[in-house]
Amino acid sequence: MSVAEGPMGRDQDGRDQPLELHGAEARIVFLLALRAKGLRDTRVLSAFETVPRSRFVPQRFIDLAMTDVSLPIACGQSTLAPSVMAEMIIALDVRPEHRVLEVGTGSGYGAAILGKLAGEVVSVERYRSLAIEAQGRLDALGVGNVVVRHADGRNGWDAGAPYDRILIHAAVTEAPPALVAQLAPTGRIVAVERSASRSSLVRYSRGATMDELARVVIGPLALPALMEGVAQAL
Repeated sequence: MSVAEGPMGRDQDGRDQPLELHGAEARIVFLLALRAKGLRDTRVLSAFETVPRSRFVPQRFIDLAMTDVSLPIACGQSTLAPSVMAEMIIALDVRPEHRVLEVGTGSGYGAAILGKLAGEVVSVERYRSLAIEAQGRLDALGVGNVVVRHADGRNGWDAGAPYDRILIHAAVTEAPPALVAQLAPTGRIVAVERSASRSSLVRYSRGATMDELARVVIGPLALPALMEGVAQAL
């Protein structure tokens, strides 16, 4: 195959097709799947359309990159299903002028999505190897408004505070005090709140004063618990 011909794939009848066509079709199906889950925010959907998830998943799962499923990554972790991530980001209501803290970088996919929506993003990850790899992927894609830090997510990243929005990709029993302290007036935290009887997606909203923190339950959602500390071996 010559360079001029471009990369080719196969359609369902076994005929050669440009891989770009497969990618375009996959994106359409991917977005329709998100819309079918009731996700309608056009800015968020546009971000999911333009960020290639295939760059953030292991090679062995590349064929599943444009499907709405959670996928394993290194360090025993996993990426969120895109519809779950989208639901959380929509609840966060990110604007172009916002400074965002993301807790739980993982592969960096969520950070890349947030980078499309916010002015600046600081993402913290407890696994050093994941943090390094995620920053490399973001740099390779030219995402210049996101920085990844290796740190304990429960402590956030105080050097970048205050944040207009904080997204926690994990379950907590309450809004972590250190993260609340880093939240700007009128800011929001979105996380999964877990009790003995239920697990729900929750939005915490700060009022104009530092004393107010309203809590709204958005709906049922389960995620692993937010772990304390940084990983020592990875």
